[in-house]
Amino acid sequence: MVMAATGSAPQITWEKLPDDFVLPDDPVDNIAQSAIAQALSDALEQGGCLPTGALTLTNYGLCATVNGRLAIKAPDWVYIPAVTAPLADIERSYTPNLQGEPPLIVLEFLSSTEGDEYSARPRHPLGKWYFYEQVLRVPVYGLFDVAAGTLEVYRLGDDGRYQPLAPQTPEEGAGDRVWIEELNLWLGVWTGQRQNRTGPWLRWWTEAGELLLWGTEQAKAERQRAETERQRAEDAIARAEHLAELLRQQGIDPEP
Repeated sequence: MVMAATGSAPQITWEKLPDDFVLPDDPVDNIAQSAIAQALSDALEQGGCLPTGALTLTNYGLCATVNGRLAIKAPDWVYIPAVTAPLADIERSYTPNLQGEPPLIVLEFLSSTEGDEYSARPRHPLGKWYFYEQVLRVPVYGLFDVAAGTLEVYRLGDDGRYQPLAPQTPEEGAGDRVWIEELNLWLGVWTGQRQNRTGPWLRWWTEAGELLLWGTEQAKAERQRAETERQRAEDAIARAEHLAELLRQQGIDPEP
């Protein structure tokens, strides 16, 4: 349950992370989290949905100075539509509104380890919910329960608070998906295998319901298309040779 934040609006400034600041080196909760994040980015890139200047990042520090104190959160997956700073300047962290545009989408992957993904704590250390909603004002915030295979997505409303997005079934037989208008794509849960992991994954679909393929899936599809074309060509040659033999049997030269 998310508790509404109370108190006056935070004083926010956008300052670069000091070079000597020591970032925490917290490990991910499980191997599935990084795999799911990589798969999300892979599909966007393969599908041509990652414009020049846009970045997707995993467990990467997003910074803001709130009421005079530095706050950093490292979401499991984040989509930044445009970075203006040189990449060398954002190797360790990213400060929105200083080094580029604010994130459009933040995703957190829930696990058995209790976290602060639902925390609206307005005091340091800030809760993640509060940080994304009231500080960064990220338009779309999603929470994916990896074990249960369930997805919750929230959109920042006109009142400055997150409101749940109702899942939809865009076509018969499709699972529940959420429309992400910023990317003009559906986001939903898909069960299958990638990199020797079988289970629920987050996947993208086009508005028409076509699944955005991973690089490995695209390569497999290309091999299948090439094999189909090869077989079609061989069948055409075999038919031509058979017809030529029939003509010769009738005393007709197939190549006058």
